[in-house]
Order: sequence, then structure tokens, then C-alpha cells
Amino acid sequence: MEVKRLQNVYLVAQRPGELNAFYESALGLKLKFRDGDRWIQYGAGMALACPEEAAPATSGAVLVFEVDEFDSAKERITAAGGAVLAERDMGSHGAVLSLRDPEGNIVQLFKRAA
Repeated sequence: MEVKRLQNVYLVAQRPGELNAFYESALGLKLKFRDGDRWIQYGAGMALACPEEAAPATSGAVLVFEVDEFDSAKERITAAGGAVLAERDMGSHGAVLSLRDPEGNIVQLFKRAA
């Protein structure tokens, strides 16, 4: 067996439909496929799954999305019900902005150094 690539990452969400509103408005993720509130797939390789669709005993994941800037993201995150937790400068590697979505999942935004 050979792993070819990462297919996707999903978060187990108690209320996927409500959390979808956060990811669409705060991060601008574009919907790729939706099976009601059971599975919501975005073009960025990330999905939301209800507990029944998830692998047994699944608990959270940390998603990292690459972005160009943080300023507008901070405003959109808080306006959509999330919380900005911290920003970390990693010098020549770039920077990360850590946030919490409305269900408490941790997400990071990565910005490459100029």
C-alpha cells in the first residue's frame, strides 16, 4: 500500500448545519458537496460530519488553512461567533493565527513570510 495524498480532513460536529455558517462566513470556504446536516464537504479538502457519519470514537482535529493575511480574517471570525485565541510569528517561516470555532474546535490560519 502507498499513500497517494491527503483526501480530506473532517471535524465531528454536534450541529454541522450551524457550524457550516461559521466556516462559510468566517473563512469563506466554498461548499463542494452536502448531504443535509450529515456531511458537509468544502473544496478546501475539509468537511463537517455529524457523529453518526464519523469513525467510531473520533475526537477533534486541528485544521490548518493557508491564507494571505490575518486582518480581515480576525473580524470575520469574531463576527461569525468564533474566537481569536493567539497569533504567533515564526520569523522567516511565517505566522499562525489560532482560533476556536463556535463548537470549540481549534483551527489555525497559516500565512507565509513575505
